[in-house]
This record gives sequence, C-alpha cells and structure tokens, in this order.
Amino acid sequence: MATVSDEFTTDVLVIGAGQSGLAVGYYLRRAGLNFVLLDDQPAPGGAWPHGWDSLRLFSPADASSLPGWLMPRPPAADSGFPTRDAVIDYLKQYEQRYELPVRRPVRVAAVRRSSGSVGGFMVETDAGTWQARAVVCATGSWRNPFVPVYPGQADFSGVQLHSAQYQQAAPFAGQRVLVVGGGNSGAQVLAEVSQVAHTTWVTEKEPRFLPDDVDGRVLFTQATQRYHALSGAAAAPPPTLGDIVMVPPVQDARGRGVLGSVRPFVRFTPTGVVWADGREESVDAVIWCTGFRPALSFLAGLGILQPDGRVATEVARATAAPGLWLVGYGTWTGFASATIIGVGRSARATTDEIKAFLALNQAPTE
Repeated sequence: MATVSDEFTTDVLVIGAGQSGLAVGYYLRRAGLNFVLLDDQPAPGGAWPHGWDSLRLFSPADASSLPGWLMPRPPAADSGFPTRDAVIDYLKQYEQRYELPVRRPVRVAAVRRSSGSVGGFMVETDAGTWQARAVVCATGSWRNPFVPVYPGQADFSGVQLHSAQYQQAAPFAGQRVLVVGGGNSGAQVLAEVSQVAHTTWVTEKEPRFLPDDVDGRVLFTQATQRYHALSGAAAAPPPTLGDIVMVPPVQDARGRGVLGSVRPFVRFTPTGVVWADGREESVDAVIWCTGFRPALSFLAGLGILQPDGRVATEVARATAAPGLWLVGYGTWTGFASATIIGVGRSARATTDEIKAFLALNQAPTE
C-alpha cells in the first residue's frame, strides 16, 4: 500500500464545500475534530455560481441561513428574496468567518477502503491521495443533471439544455421554446424566457401555485409538520398548499398570461415534437428543468451505489460502509437536507454520529 503523508491524513474528510459541506464543517469545528474539506470548484459558492443569472431564493434571507450566522438581508429596494450572487457571497463569507479548512480546486476520483492498519478510507484525487478515518459526501447533484429519454430525441436538430447549463434568456429571443418541468426552477425559467420567446410550459400535471404571501418559510414549516405527522402515527399530515412560490418574476408571468401548462409530448421529430393527440409542432429549443441525480460516481469502487445512483442509508449514515456519511442529498439523507435552512439539522446529527464512531474506532498508537 502506498504511504500517505501526514499532510494528507485526517480524521474526517468532507467531499464538497458548498452549503452542505460548510454546515458539516461548522459542526466538526465546534466538536474539535480534525477535518479537511475538498472542493472541486475554483472559488467558494458550491453549485450556486452555475445557477442562471436571475436566479433567486424563494425564502427571505433569515429563513435561508446556515447554522451559526444569518444570511444578511438584501437591500430594502430589492424583492426580499436573495439573488444568486448574494448567496455566493454569503457562502464565501461563511467559509472565512469560521476559518473552515477548504482545499480547492481538488477533484475526487475514487473513494476506497483502506487496507492499512489505520482502517478508514483512501480518497484518490487529482492532487494526491488522502487517508481518512471517516468520510462525508456533500457533493450535491449539480454535476449530474437528469434529462428524461424520449423517442427520436437524438434526431432533434434544435437546442436541448438542462437548467444546470441555462444562464439567460437572450439566446432564445424570437424562438419557439419548450420549458419542461413543473417545479420552481421551471416556473422561474419560463417566466424569464417567455419575455423574449414563444414558450410552452410542459409539466407532468397541473402546477400548484402558492398564495402570493406564502414563501419558502411556510413551505419549510409545512413540510416539517408533514414530516412529524408521518413519522409518528398520532395525526394525519396537513394538506399541502402548493408547490411553486410566487416570487416577483413568476407573478409577472402570471400577469402576462403565460403560466398555463400542457401535458408532456410523446416523441421528438427532427424539427420539433409530437403531442399526445398526434399533432406535430415545430420547436427551436427545449430547456429541461427536470431535476438532478446524486453526484456520487466516485463511490463506485465501494460497491454500494444503487441503480438510481443513491446509497442505502439510515438517515445520513451509509449502512453498508461504516465510516461513510452522505449529507444534503434530499429527504433520503435527512429531512429537508437539500435546502440551506434544512441542512444544518443533518450536519449536526452527522457530526454527533461521527464523533461517536471515531471514539469507538480509535486509531492505533505507535
């Protein structure tokens, strides 16, 4: 086995320094553990610098904060919903505020079991190999966008891009554009592109819009109530209010009458799509707002990846790989863990488990 220098040895290695990695780092720092965060981005901000230019949160700043420090409120003249750049700046300052040991850019290629006496994991990167007694995956999903497969898709001559690559509406001016996906990203992208192009919103079912005075705070509270109701059989979960937050651009789109949606097409043609009723329509571009899958390909060598790209977990702890945790990938790794406000709970619980794990699996002394 190759020798790993002390510089590349740590108790806890966190892969990813976006919002989830920083939250884990905050609690690891408070617990007094030896840890390092590896981030493959050239600068702070996680996946946020890759969001489209006009992207906004759908919760106010005080309801969109990581543990320990509230996100600064935007200027009074703003809409109250932080912009993409405000989130990036907050994450950068958060990293500096708590002096989190981030190394970047470092791309992880593989995580393997260590065969040495210390146990734990060997983490192979483009900047060397690390040894760690415990590993936390906090890479999110931005690198693994999901695009559904349709017949004839490869023959379509128009533009196809995922919301992960979308930046602004200008390139679509005057075109016929399908925006596919009924979540908040689909609504916000549709609202913007519809200002310069002829758009059709394609959703699996009719979108459900929240009242104008309801934002992400209410969604999080409501989701928490549903979570607790489903966790204990004492009470039925409260009814949902809707899915899409009416941020100002979406309200504007409603005023322009462009928020109506249609059900999915059945196949592509070289110049467009065919709808369920057999009607063909010419289309210049398709923007897929269809979500993401976990970015965990570097765990393939451990033999724990499931067909859907997930890992079997008990909350955040990988059940088939002692010493491995996954934070921030959604409900399957912790309630609301994919949100800025929700990941703190998962990060704190994970740190408590790591501390107990390390105490039970002491490194051998010389």
